[in-house]
Amino acid sequence: MKKLAYIIFLSLVSLSISSEQHIVKMLNAGKEGMMVFEPAYISVNKGDTVKFVATDLAHNSSSVEGMIPEGATPWVGAMSQDIEVTLTEEGVYVYQCTPHNMMAMVGVIKVETSSNLDQVKQKAAEFKKTFLMNQERLDNYLSRI
Repeated sequence: MKKLAYIIFLSLVSLSISSEQHIVKMLNAGKEGMMVFEPAYISVNKGDTVKFVATDLAHNSSSVEGMIPEGATPWVGAMSQDIEVTLTEEGVYVYQCTPHNMMAMVGVIKVETSSNLDQVKQKAAEFKKTFLMNQERLDNYLSRI
């Protein structure tokens, strides 16, 4: 029994060591303009965690329905609060700041593969219609994949 517990312990330790945490700031202004996530595009490994940091107030991070991999868990962060999201499925994730969606405050995460990229691009065509400004922003981020 002790041997089994030791093996489980080592497995958990190796998992926590191999996964990384990535920081994404929620900003009123950044390198790419007003109302942005920084960085707005990241590529991570399966099992990594993204911590969205409420650097400026009145922002959140929320996955966009239909724009995350099949089987992935959607998320909705509280306003002006940090949120950590562990990405367990490979593919492309698009997220937004809910109150600033009209300003195209969006971001993209690629987890190892871009297997759902075509689906995301199709959905992006409709999603961009909700933007009142920065219509090219999401396309620019998707083009980095």
